[in-house]
Amino acid sequence: MYPDSMTKSHVRKNIAVFCAAAEGSRPEYRAAAEELGRTLAVQGFGLIYGGAKVGLMGAVADAALTAGGHVVGVIPHVLVDLEVAHAGISELHVVDTMHTRKALMGEKADAFLILPGGFGTFEELFEVLAWQTLKLHAKPVVLLNIAGFYDKMLEFLDVCEQEGMLRGNRRCLLVAETVDEALELAGV
Repeated sequence: MYPDSMTKSHVRKNIAVFCAAAEGSRPEYRAAAEELGRTLAVQGFGLIYGGAKVGLMGAVADAALTAGGHVVGVIPHVLVDLEVAHAGISELHVVDTMHTRKALMGEKADAFLILPGGFGTFEELFEVLAWQTLKLHAKPVVLLNIAGFYDKMLEFLDVCEQEGMLRGNRRCLLVAETVDEALELAGV
């Protein structure tokens, strides 16, 4: 399960972080990404993320690296070809497809934390939630709702639950407003 360079003696648990390859319009998003990266490293958790050097992805990775953390990136060839791969991380896995990327991240992760993001982040979030409802994993999925970024989506998910579409599975998505709360909800 762990590559040779990432043994359990070095890392308590591996936390997958899904987030944007963009900065977003609020400085709070980058600040949260940096705080999360630092906190994971200081507390001895490994970071698994999308492998990019840009946006919130780059911020979380750089903060973890600066704090001495172990950072594993998983990126498809198409994004390496666009020159967004982070060359300075502990490990970089280059894969064929986005699907392979998510599968590898899911396999390596002990928990999933989600920062603000766009379509890719939404897709990653909903896929790990779908996997959880299908009992393909029992790993915590925690949304870090920075500055209310996900408020409208959470309202919509509540409607989906009320309308019987989530069949009681709305509770699978845990919601935090701070990094500390997210890590506590993730059970790490």
